[in-house]
Amino acid sequence: MVGFSYIFALAPSIFAEFYVGGLVSDNAIVTAQNIIAHQRLYRLGLAANLLAFAVDVLLVTSLYVVLERVNRRLALLAAFFRLMETTILVVAVLNDFYVLRLLGGASYVSALDPTTLAALARVSIGMHGSAYNVALLLFGFGSPIFCYLWLKSRYIPRALAAFGLIASVWIGVCAFSFVVFPELNRIINVGYYGGPIFLFELTVGLWLLFKSIRQPGELVPASTARSVFRS
Repeated sequence: MVGFSYIFALAPSIFAEFYVGGLVSDNAIVTAQNIIAHQRLYRLGLAANLLAFAVDVLLVTSLYVVLERVNRRLALLAAFFRLMETTILVVAVLNDFYVLRLLGGASYVSALDPTTLAALARVSIGMHGSAYNVALLLFGFGSPIFCYLWLKSRYIPRALAAFGLIASVWIGVCAFSFVVFPELNRIINVGYYGGPIFLFELTVGLWLLFKSIRQPGELVPASTARSVFRS
């Protein structure tokens, strides 16, 4: 389930954030025109995000079930951080529905002129970006703990777990830096801070789907291992 969740959550996330996100520009009027002209695509992006967040809950639950055998308290702490992250992302999607209300042509917004509505919609989309940055910061707390448990467990290659630990810390550092220095967001592209963790999650997902991990009953007791070594 961990491997499936890692893989399955990537596709709708990429579709929503990069393909549908292409409707958004710095110009409020252009952004409003794009969303109005491609409202169905915009709604598909919202649905894809909600699907990805539901899979995230499955992923976090599965990670806890697998890694609580290594250290239950740390696994629980990581799960809480990741669930807080997902909760904030769901709130961000609710905010995106507000954009549709502003631009959907409902009678209760007719008192405002189109330019004002476009500006309000663009501000709301900006709030979506801020929520994502906060979520990434929480991810930067929870994911390193899970990766540390992967490293300690030896369920996956240690080099892969170490790479995930570094990638998770890096994305947390970047998210924190964006809060203090927002201008860095224009300098540090998403590929630089998101690429490593994407590669890690894709690789771990495929590894777990095809290799899986050793079950508790398959682990060799220490006493048996010492006996085999002596013989």
